[in-house]
Amino acid sequence: MTETKITKEVVASHGLSVEEYQKVLEILGREPNLVELGVFSVMWSEHCSYKSSRVYLKNFPTKAQWVIQGPGENAGVIYMGDGIGVVFKMESHNHPSFIEPYQGAATGVGGILRDIFTMGARPVANLNSLRFGSLEDPKQRYLLDGVVAGIAGYGNCMGIPTVAGEVYFNDCYKGNILVNAMTVGLVRVDKIFKGSASGIGNPVVYVGSKTGRDGIHGATMASAEFGEGSEEKRPTVQVGDPFTEKLLLEACLEVFKTDYVVGIQDMGAAGLTSSSFEMASRAGTGIEMVIDDVPMREEGMTPYEIMLSESQERMLLVAWEGTEDKVVEIFKKWDLDAVVVGRVTDDGLMRIKMGGKTVAELPVKPLSDGAPIYNRPVKRPEYQAGLQTLDLKSIEEPADYNDVLLKLLDSPTVASKRWIYRQYDHMVRTNTVVLPGSDAAVIRVKGTTKGLAMTTDCNSRYCYLDPYTGGMIAVAEAARNIVCSGGKPMAITDCLNFGNPEKPEIMWQFQQSALGLSKACEILATPVIGGNVSLYNETQGVAIYPTPTVGMVGLLEDVDHHCTSWFKDDGDVILLLGLNKEEIGGSEYLKIIHNLEKGMPPSLDLTLEKAVQDSCLEGIQKGLIKSAHDCSEGGLAVALSECCFSGGGHGIGAKVDVLLEIRKDALLFGETQSRIVVTVAEGNLSEFNKIAANYMAPVAVIGRVGGQRLSINNLINLPVQNMEKAWSEAIPRRLERP
Repeated sequence: MTETKITKEVVASHGLSVEEYQKVLEILGREPNLVELGVFSVMWSEHCSYKSSRVYLKNFPTKAQWVIQGPGENAGVIYMGDGIGVVFKMESHNHPSFIEPYQGAATGVGGILRDIFTMGARPVANLNSLRFGSLEDPKQRYLLDGVVAGIAGYGNCMGIPTVAGEVYFNDCYKGNILVNAMTVGLVRVDKIFKGSASGIGNPVVYVGSKTGRDGIHGATMASAEFGEGSEEKRPTVQVGDPFTEKLLLEACLEVFKTDYVVGIQDMGAAGLTSSSFEMASRAGTGIEMVIDDVPMREEGMTPYEIMLSESQERMLLVAWEGTEDKVVEIFKKWDLDAVVVGRVTDDGLMRIKMGGKTVAELPVKPLSDGAPIYNRPVKRPEYQAGLQTLDLKSIEEPADYNDVLLKLLDSPTVASKRWIYRQYDHMVRTNTVVLPGSDAAVIRVKGTTKGLAMTTDCNSRYCYLDPYTGGMIAVAEAARNIVCSGGKPMAITDCLNFGNPEKPEIMWQFQQSALGLSKACEILATPVIGGNVSLYNETQGVAIYPTPTVGMVGLLEDVDHHCTSWFKDDGDVILLLGLNKEEIGGSEYLKIIHNLEKGMPPSLDLTLEKAVQDSCLEGIQKGLIKSAHDCSEGGLAVALSECCFSGGGHGIGAKVDVLLEIRKDALLFGETQSRIVVTVAEGNLSEFNKIAANYMAPVAVIGRVGGQRLSINNLINLPVQNMEKAWSEAIPRRLERP
């Protein structure tokens, strides 16, 4: 085989800048060969190294009494009591899902599942956050269909329920859809495993599927903008096999019951390269690997291809010396490949051999921990002031508020996502207590009285208009959804999706969003325990809106005290926790009715937010609140509508009268934060008012449940059946088009 000459063109094709390649030469003291260049390329890619975002990520609050494992491992862990840890993380698979929607989404689910069970946990729930362009576009309908099928195909086959998520539609995602996948698992706190290659002489064991040529340079591809011919990158999209992953899950959980395992790491982005380097780096060791022994499904694979392949369903495991045969035996029993491919060394080098020759010899620390860290230029976009300017006097109030409400309920972003989540098995394992369709999902933790609430949230339009406020709101809304379901917010994982970080305006969006997210996490006591950064979500110079998605988990001490969003009984009193303000900037109303995405997003007072949430949570825990639903996209009118039918067509109405101190459209459709619609039996009203007063949370009686119509002041009067029809048919109707 002829050795490839390392030219400027070869270096550039690997995504390394001139300055970065100069640093490679300084580290090695020589020119790299092609294998070594490939290793540097993936390890120093944005996707693996976070070289543009680390300066901001280090400022996140990451500690709390209940945090067992923060950022830096395969996933974060919090303590829920009873000797049980909750393991969770969210990651992106955006670029692959745009190129090949089914496999891109499926392998995104597979990858995040492995991150969870690598920690020793059994996955108990999947969530997702999805973003597409307008469903008027046939390609977006194709992408939605493929992504949803991929998520369902993988999760359902694995037997892991998909219980919650969010879906937004906006033209900014036309060229870069977002597919963010989250998994939650449970582990005994004395059986948590980490990705460390410690113990000199210990065997390094490759387990799982065979290695093929799929996914080569997937990490590099995810660290660049899309341009013409993006679909030609299909070979960089991995191919998933959920049935093999199910075997891998069970085999890993079996081997974890032994005392054979020192450390274990998922082969995710950059495959065998990243897993080996990260494990050695954490332990301060080296590894010598003989990659002739790597199980391969294709003939003639080169060292370059073997090291950079991102074939799915593979793990790298370090066992205690002398136990390797027993480890191999367990995996063979599950019909999986398992072979010793190397040993832990004490020289801090990654030495890769094939055919009796050393094909790469690289220092571990500089590649794992020494990637360039950029404090990139930051600049507020010149267009930002114009975006944030909105003259309310120029916005004409509607003549027909019934028509406006029906149009908002028909907006795919607001409408029912039943067409999507009905394809997911959300009841498998029989732990799901609150199904998709309420504010957050709730699952029971068997063997205890407890439950877990979980959600994903982000309004990217807010982040586009004011990324600092938008970042705060993403956390606050996630916490509000957890509280409305009866859970105490505990911690978050994030998936920070942005455009090209080499543009100062994009880095300003990232900086401001990160600051807002950090501030809200600090005030609401929800530390960041892990996450993912996805940059270069940009096609031909057009970036997505900044989308710092938040995945949150909360704890219910008594799962029987969960709550759902829909009205329960005639005669119940409807209360509004929080205040109405004259805010319509960034609202779905402004976009759908006036075709504007302008103004400042709703303001957020975190002290008020905390008071509202604490009042609601105590009311639920004391059995006073019968339903709770936060006000978000579409405002108060949409929230009240969803309370009428979001339980699956209950068809129960309400008569509402709200004090009209602001513009009518702002009252009905403005998206003011820190508001929750709750219902209580009349006999419990006085006691709940005392709770709200104790937290200094504003609360007002605004109506009663009953009848078959929703009436709001003299502005809206519609049959619940008509509203439910518009809301439930919005997405299926658009997908039925040729």
